[in-house]
Amino acid sequence: MQTPEERIAALCAAAKTRVLVLDGAMGTMIQNLKLDEAAFRGDRFKDWDWDLQGDNDLLNVTQPAAIRKIHDAYLEAGADILKTNTFNGTAIAQADYGMQAAVGDINRMGAELARAAADAASTPDRPRFVAGAIGPTNRTASISPDVNDPGFRNVSFDELVVAYREQATALLEGGADIFLVETVFDTLNAKAAIFALMALAEETGRTVPIMISGTITDLSGRTLSGQTPEAFWHSIMHARPFSVGFNCALGAAQLRPHVAAIARVADVRVSAHPNAGLPNDLGGYDETPDETAAHLAEWTDSGLVNIVGGCCGTTPDHIRAIAQAVKGKRPRTPPGLPRRLRLSGLEPFVAVA
Repeated sequence: MQTPEERIAALCAAAKTRVLVLDGAMGTMIQNLKLDEAAFRGDRFKDWDWDLQGDNDLLNVTQPAAIRKIHDAYLEAGADILKTNTFNGTAIAQADYGMQAAVGDINRMGAELARAAADAASTPDRPRFVAGAIGPTNRTASISPDVNDPGFRNVSFDELVVAYREQATALLEGGADIFLVETVFDTLNAKAAIFALMALAEETGRTVPIMISGTITDLSGRTLSGQTPEAFWHSIMHARPFSVGFNCALGAAQLRPHVAAIARVADVRVSAHPNAGLPNDLGGYDETPDETAAHLAEWTDSGLVNIVGGCCGTTPDHIRAIAQAVKGKRPRTPPGLPRRLRLSGLEPFVAVA
């Protein structure tokens, strides 16, 4: 059994020689199970006063065998990195179900499930890794939810830091190798997560790699909080992340120019896990595994990415096709950029000497 430090070293070594493959969507797979309210409650929460159907993260506690089976399917398909089933694992998000007190168990057990699956599938030549998934919460720190009161905020930076730190602590206890701050629509939320993770590293003495993945919310090419890809990178580059990239909201065809934009300026690895195309009229996703894989293979051939995978609508079949499509291809080489003062608001600013 490898130590956490040995797993991190193995992760960095693997990233130097090949394109790493993330798993696909968890929500899609859970929806296919068609679990009812009783299944979400399980024995532990059978008398809970709130409706729990839809709290996918809670299934780590109430239906662990089902979540483990999904992890196993993605590993069998060729995933190198499993995302924990903890996208809504903060106390802020779990407040929708009255589950704030269960946050520790949700995240710890979520990481333990992924860890056990990854360890069972690992070989000396092909280790598998666990990314503790940290979603954006259902609040935004930089935008008012009230159009009549632009200065109003329904969450503070400090509240986000506390929530992210609680989640990250439990993910680390459960065996996560990496923290994945994903689907970032508000950069201020992401900065709160980064602050929490850095504080946790200082407290524990353990430096855990951080992946940061934003989301371009529409064809404007900006995050919800208004930043371009380059400005987004300037805002979070101080974290010196293991990787930066984009996921969700768009299919691969629409996401490509934004991945290319961040690949030009980020001197770290670039990740991308797009949706299986744009949603159809019924909210489903129609892009086939071969179509998604063809896009990501072209991105790899163009030197844009180091880590690829899938988001909404993707399945083990998508991940299998992606893994085959990038097999044997060289990962992107981060550019050597001159040392400059790099700032950002909605747009990037680079001071020229």
